[in-house]
Amino acid sequence: MARKKIHPEHENHERWLVSYADFITLLFAFFVVMFASSQTDKAKAQQVSESVKEALDKGGVAAAVHEILGGTVDDKGKGNAMMKGPGGSQPKKKQDEGGPAELTPSLHYLTQALQAEIAQGQIEVHLEPRGLVVSLRQAAFFPSGGDTLDPNTFHSLDKIGAILRSLPNSIRLEGHTDSVPIHTARFRNNWELSAARGIAMLELFSSRCDVSPQKLAVAGYADTAPVDTNDTEEGRTHNRRVDIVILAQEVAMKTAPAVAARRPSPSVHK
Repeated sequence: MARKKIHPEHENHERWLVSYADFITLLFAFFVVMFASSQTDKAKAQQVSESVKEALDKGGVAAAVHEILGGTVDDKGKGNAMMKGPGGSQPKKKQDEGGPAELTPSLHYLTQALQAEIAQGQIEVHLEPRGLVVSLRQAAFFPSGGDTLDPNTFHSLDKIGAILRSLPNSIRLEGHTDSVPIHTARFRNNWELSAARGIAMLELFSSRCDVSPQKLAVAGYADTAPVDTNDTEEGRTHNRRVDIVILAQEVAMKTAPAVAARRPSPSVHK
């Protein structure tokens, strides 16, 4: 009986491709994580790291990372984060988004109540980290070089005063001027003028609008805190203003001066 010839099994010479594929995947993930860690957006870097980890567990590294770092916008509106270079095109954060949430309702009310004045460029209302700022242009409320409020503006100031009266927040009345020096019989310099305009606002709000004087404070900055250039007439017009700052509660607590309570010494009779 003829013996059956046994053929040896062929060795699989392509098994190295499995290890090579794993190596390439890990190398890709490594560079993705290194790229993410170099970005200033820590939230995006963390998101990339988590996506890579998930993709390694479930597969599809390229698809998961592509969705975060860039590429064509899909039907869900994702991707395309690298339209304007590494790090993604981040929308510019509005100034109001950095303000205290407690004053957001007041911002919305004043924006609606003062809509006409805002449209005419007389008033600007916005939130800052320190609080809600109502900026009054000097040209609309004060004469040039003077501190007497125009009676025609009282209607607008009444709307602001109603908010100031209803809120428990501290209020700062900040006077500002442009850089053009002033020297008159009443004001020797811009410091006196800016402070006088703040005092005029304090007297109006406390007497006409019944705002508690204990909530009010006055500061004169002269030309030291401009919001625009002093090299043009338009810029100087923007700098001549009075800012009504409704301080956030947290900011007011940090900036309030410490007042020590003093007890009167008992009288000693001999």
